[in-house]
Amino acid sequence: MALKNRLVSGSAKNEDEEGSGGVGGYRFILAGLVLLCVFALLSFVVLSDLHTAGEGVISSSPSKEVIDDIAASTNNTTVNISSSGNSNLALSLSLAGVEASVDAISMPSQTTVVPRSGTFPVEEDNSLGGNTSTSYVYDELVALVVLFLLLTLLSFTCSLVEFINLLALSKAARRIAREERQENQLLEMELDLQGEDTAVKLENTNMQASDLVDSSILGKYSTWKKENDNKNQDSIIRLMRDQIIMARIYLSISKKKKKLDLIEELQICLKRSRRVLGEANIDAELHYSAPQKIKAMAGVLSKARDQLFDCKLVIRKLRAMLLTEEEKIRRLKRQNTFLTQLGVKGIPGGIRCLSLRLTIDYYLLPPEKRNFPRSVNLQNPKFHHYALFTDNVMAAAVVVNSTIMNAKDSSKHVFHLVTDNLNIGALKMWFLLNPPEEATIHVENLDELKWLNSSYCPVLRQLNSAAMREYYFKTGHSTTPSSSASSLKYRNPKYLSMLNHLRFYIPQIYPKLDKILFLDDDVVVQKDLTGLWLVDLEGKVNGAVETCVENFHRFDKYLNFSNPYIAREFDPNACGWAYGMNIFDLKEWKKRNLTGVYHTWQNLNEDRLLWKLGTLPPGLMTFYGLTYSLNKSWHVLGLGYNPSINPSEIENAAVIHYNGNMKPWLEMAMTKYRPYWTKYIDYDHPYLRQCNFLK
Repeated sequence: MALKNRLVSGSAKNEDEEGSGGVGGYRFILAGLVLLCVFALLSFVVLSDLHTAGEGVISSSPSKEVIDDIAASTNNTTVNISSSGNSNLALSLSLAGVEASVDAISMPSQTTVVPRSGTFPVEEDNSLGGNTSTSYVYDELVALVVLFLLLTLLSFTCSLVEFINLLALSKAARRIAREERQENQLLEMELDLQGEDTAVKLENTNMQASDLVDSSILGKYSTWKKENDNKNQDSIIRLMRDQIIMARIYLSISKKKKKLDLIEELQICLKRSRRVLGEANIDAELHYSAPQKIKAMAGVLSKARDQLFDCKLVIRKLRAMLLTEEEKIRRLKRQNTFLTQLGVKGIPGGIRCLSLRLTIDYYLLPPEKRNFPRSVNLQNPKFHHYALFTDNVMAAAVVVNSTIMNAKDSSKHVFHLVTDNLNIGALKMWFLLNPPEEATIHVENLDELKWLNSSYCPVLRQLNSAAMREYYFKTGHSTTPSSSASSLKYRNPKYLSMLNHLRFYIPQIYPKLDKILFLDDDVVVQKDLTGLWLVDLEGKVNGAVETCVENFHRFDKYLNFSNPYIAREFDPNACGWAYGMNIFDLKEWKKRNLTGVYHTWQNLNEDRLLWKLGTLPPGLMTFYGLTYSLNKSWHVLGLGYNPSINPSEIENAAVIHYNGNMKPWLEMAMTKYRPYWTKYIDYDHPYLRQCNFLK
């Protein structure tokens, strides 16, 4: 408020000075010019009078009686008038002993000089032979000159007035602009103060919480630990950030102690330092004025330290700021997770366009042209069968194309695809137009599996329950600590799709098959997979690549071992494995009734207390003790979230898996991994060109 009053008073002062020295000054100049004009006019009139007094006024010749009267009326004055032969008069004057003589003046005999009142008569030189009309012309010329001068002065005065008005308007415009700038500055300062007040309130709250923190944990934040070393070698940026932190601390303390001058100085330095720092990450990106701002901030901090330094209070403020920043990080992580999941849920426009065009063209085909060839191979156990459940046409095309292109004998491979009612036409049309060499293709509709209903499948019953709809579709999500950022990913709609849970019903869908290779739609096959049918699973059901490394990806990460059912049945240190490329022995599966085991655990997890939503946790439980560990070169994971995978591992892998959020068909995909997926897409295909598919 002190700064605001100062700005307002300064503005008023400027206005007063402007009023006194601006337009007011020009008014005095105008008044002076008007007076000068009047003085010039009066001077001209006086001079004209003097001229007339010297020259006389021409009149008709007086009679002898008039001359006698003039002579008689003069007491002490002797007037001698004589006439010469050339009809000229000689005039002599004697005034109280003072004699004045006037030389003879030539004039006509019929004219005489009549003096003006209060003047002495003198002879008029009429040697030019003038008459009465000459005097009148002279008077008219004088009047015209006077009128011309007056008009000129008036015109000049009007122009000067207009000029002064323009100056006044420009002054007013500059004053208005200055007032607007001052108002904007005041508004910015108020916003800064509001932001600082909000931060101070949050810090004060965290200070109260920090008092409850045991001092024994402070060692975890020791700056001497190697893992906390700041690897940023840009010293200027680090210095400015440290100054900003200390300025925030002293600003908070000065507000409590009502140090108004110090508050103002700290706020100004904070604003300038933040503006200079901006988004810079290295010293080279800083503004050239950074050293000046650092010097100014150092002076203010030195002054604040001398007035306000209190070791305990500074420590409390630092601890509160630490807790505040940690809370901001947690909030930003939750926002990032939500936005990432939102991006994952979206369908790219090219894929949506492709699906719509293919669907339209499929239903325009005659029914006899909608069937795939070589349907006799679908039930033959001697072939290599693949199961793929997807609603993404482009992803399915890449999986099939990459498998066939790397197979030694494509005629031995049979692909079983299942999709939903919305994409059945698009998926069929794509493979009718682009048959995978001699391989066999079969596409089924999930909605036509009549035996898969809510009375048989617990997941379908749970997905239709009010509790599940409330969990997924409620508008106000919990803000309690238990509602962490990681829980948001379990709200992904893929967990609502039965296509995701269909992997537990493979024996029911393909009852005549003995072995099948399950593939996710976000994988790319880089080598011939025929060898997987030759692997001896040693009586186990599931052949998969284990994912545990040291203490990571073990059962305790996926399951709730505080639940007695989980703690009694499973080892928390058991190694997890990957879904996405799994060879299943369907005979052993049916013998052990593993679909029934899956149903048992799914029914127990209706309230989601055993595990969060997803298919990997129930898969770990269903195939617990029944999973055979494959060589890691068969399946390399992480291309959808891990940017540091060894390139040699990717090149040597039989199957690479884009598990994670950064799918290769999304814009958020990792650029370095995307070419492994795009190499199996023909971007010159007419449908892809029509839908603007770009590499």
